[in-house]
Amino acid sequence: MAFSKRFPKDVPGSKFPEWVDIALTDAQEARIEVQAREEHIRLMKECLEDAYQVLKDKELKDYQTNVVQMAVALFDKRASHVVWHKEEYAKGLLDKTD
Repeated sequence: MAFSKRFPKDVPGSKFPEWVDIALTDAQEARIEVQAREEHIRLMKECLEDAYQVLKDKELKDYQTNVVQMAVALFDKRASHVVWHKEEYAKGLLDKTD
């Protein structure tokens, strides 16, 4: 099932928005998922480097599990969700129709 999102769109002269459904094609959705995956991999690598640096700076033991656990904690804070990317893309499609 393709991703779809409903957005409010201002209607001149009305205080109530018009709700517009934006649906992504399968190709758009697949492309966004690939882009999000690539971004998440880049973020995880960055988080691993940051975690190792934090452990080194604080003179903590750099056992692999500690680095990975810290990297995952950092990743959880930094990583975007695929749905957010899809929503942003859909919002961009809506903005183009204005």
